[in-house]
Amino acid sequence: MKGITEAELLAVVSGFVWPLFRIGAMLIAMPVFSMRAAPARTRLIVSLVVTMIIWPVLPEMPKIEMLSYEGFMIVVQQIAIGLCTGFILQMVFATLVFAGQGVAMSMGLGFASMVDPQTGVQVPVIAQIYVMTSTLLFLVMDGHLLMIEMLVESFTTLPVSVNGLERLDVWSLLTWSSMIFSGGLLMSLPLVAGLLMVNVSFGVATKAAPQLNIFAVGFPVTLMMGMLMVWLTLPNVLSNFSGLLTNAYQLIGQLLRI
Repeated sequence: MKGITEAELLAVVSGFVWPLFRIGAMLIAMPVFSMRAAPARTRLIVSLVVTMIIWPVLPEMPKIEMLSYEGFMIVVQQIAIGLCTGFILQMVFATLVFAGQGVAMSMGLGFASMVDPQTGVQVPVIAQIYVMTSTLLFLVMDGHLLMIEMLVESFTTLPVSVNGLERLDVWSLLTWSSMIFSGGLLMSLPLVAGLLMVNVSFGVATKAAPQLNIFAVGFPVTLMMGMLMVWLTLPNVLSNFSGLLTNAYQLIGQLLRI
């Protein structure tokens, strides 16, 4: 009986390992899965399960030795593809953090911060409200499943090879990163403008009645008005978030040639 040669065994292993690197890199950078509360063992198990499910239907892998220089470059390309796709969604959630910081500073809540489970850094509580609600919306819309589906399709449109992402793709990703600031400003602009008018009105009242203690009266009113405006404008913020999410998926489809 003919046995399995070393070359055949390495070909089978490489056909499983190369897709695993692309899927695992995406889960490392993707929101929800990349949070510190999600153990690394969980991400590894999900990556292995997804790879085992799609492995029989994947296109034929290149006939390249896994331990060669070309095999190493293929690994680098797969990790880069996975990280870029997950990082695009991370930028969408960073837009909410940027918007929440602007609103919190206008309300006087810049000092009230808590640890963000996504990044592990201190962010204002207003930003946490935006991130938590948008995360629930992301899961309800099956955004994580759509990401996995697009990545599985990418093995056909962007097959495993030495050539993967091009310089133009990286440049388009860097250009789109400006949406963090423009999208965050668009979300926070109505609240910042409204709170600015509140502060201007208190300035006029202080000028008309200098004996008025503006610090004792202004801060509670500004805080209550800010919370009211956050509640009223939350649907618009989530609508802008869904629009940014759609643009992010379009960019991911462009990078993956879908």
